[in-house]
Amino acid sequence: MGNLVSTIFVTLDGVYQAPGGPREDRRDGFEQGGWSVPYGDEDFGRFITEVFGNVGAFLLGRRTYDIFAAHWPRVTDPADPVASKLNALPKYVPSATLTAPTWAGTTVLGGDLGKEVAALKERTDGELQLHGSGALVRSLLDLDLVDTVHLLTFPVVLGAGHRLFTEGTLPTAFRHTGGRVTAAGVSIQSYDLAGRPEYGSYELPT
Repeated sequence: MGNLVSTIFVTLDGVYQAPGGPREDRRDGFEQGGWSVPYGDEDFGRFITEVFGNVGAFLLGRRTYDIFAAHWPRVTDPADPVASKLNALPKYVPSATLTAPTWAGTTVLGGDLGKEVAALKERTDGELQLHGSGALVRSLLDLDLVDTVHLLTFPVVLGAGHRLFTEGTLPTAFRHTGGRVTAAGVSIQSYDLAGRPEYGSYELPT
């Protein structure tokens, strides 16, 4: 059975929208796409290569899927650690509107999200990986189906854009399992889900 592993890029103010380019995601007039690109150094590349070395299948939100499908099939170098996996391995997209995907190996999930993803985890050898797909990440956190989150925080504040954790996100505790900071200042932290938060108090006894 595979673990469901989310790798997601955020700014210091929690924005995940359009990290990879100005045209990626212009929802709500967002004009600051491509904010992660200046920080893509060797340390960053090494981590991404490690992540893709563990993948058995991909689970992608519809918007991320469309962005990836427009780019990665055109990268045909078999030595590319990202393209080779994305193009060859199964890709699953929960969507009510995607009817005829052209990217080879794509399966559209149209049923109950929780049941479909739980079944996918059961039959995936290796990690079932989520990349980007912030809204889907939130939905799966709410269903307690995410096992691990790799949160990459970039040293930039945008002041606008869609944020990963919004009001109403299910309260969730995490256990820190490892981390590093790249030479360019990207904080890469890995967390396993640990259930519900615990609470205490620093109030002095009366």
